[in-house]
Amino acid sequence: MYAEERQQSMAQLISRTGRLSVADLAQEYAVTTETVRRDLSTLERMGLVKRVHGGAVPASSLRIMESVVGERDRANTAAKDAIAQAALALLPPPDSVVVLDAGTTTTRLATALPRDHRLHVVTHAVPVAARLAGSPHIDLHLLPGRVRATTHAAVGADTVAALADLRADVAFVATNGLTVDHGLTTPDRDEAATKRAIVASARRVVVLADSSKIGLEMAQRFASVEQLSALVTDDGIDPRERAALERAGVEVVVA
Repeated sequence: MYAEERQQSMAQLISRTGRLSVADLAQEYAVTTETVRRDLSTLERMGLVKRVHGGAVPASSLRIMESVVGERDRANTAAKDAIAQAALALLPPPDSVVVLDAGTTTTRLATALPRDHRLHVVTHAVPVAARLAGSPHIDLHLLPGRVRATTHAAVGADTVAALADLRADVAFVATNGLTVDHGLTTPDRDEAATKRAIVASARRVVVLADSSKIGLEMAQRFASVEQLSALVTDDGIDPRERAALERAGVEVVVA
């Protein structure tokens, strides 16, 4: 098979499967891993694939679109419930300050917070605030800002300014994409600015993300892997991705 034929076939295979590792591609086409890496570099320059740690995804995985809250809430529900339960083990001591980012998994965490564990909770997420409002064990603080219809989260200059004055013990953060090379990403610029401020406000940053988010990159980066303390995910995580994150100093908790 000529290089051009192999590269075309490779691009089609990656497009169909959604993600393939360098090792898998080398085995599929009976070539060395170095040849695969050169092929992937060529395909990336052509805009057909996106290189990620250890492999490649379709170029369309670098998404600029985002689904609305209701659609996301119906995806991977069992994994999200398990992640929220596992994240309880990472709660700080009673009377600590916690930031809960907007997201369907962080909203599940809000619902699961134990009633005998008093916390000061800061959030910009309307669904999180709705779950916690009136809870006697939660001292709730809702951040100001413009509420986006897509995520039901407050964003903008007022939100970022309020977070600049905050020092939280732990921030539980959601993300649309996570890679070792590029960190945490999301499609919207205003959402990214708010998430960036949340990360900067906290002593520890715990990201809650089901395994479908790992290996994806969106348009706007809001945190590097070096800023993360822990990742809570499900058992669908690729072992190679987990190992790479742990080498980068991230504690990986599998629900």
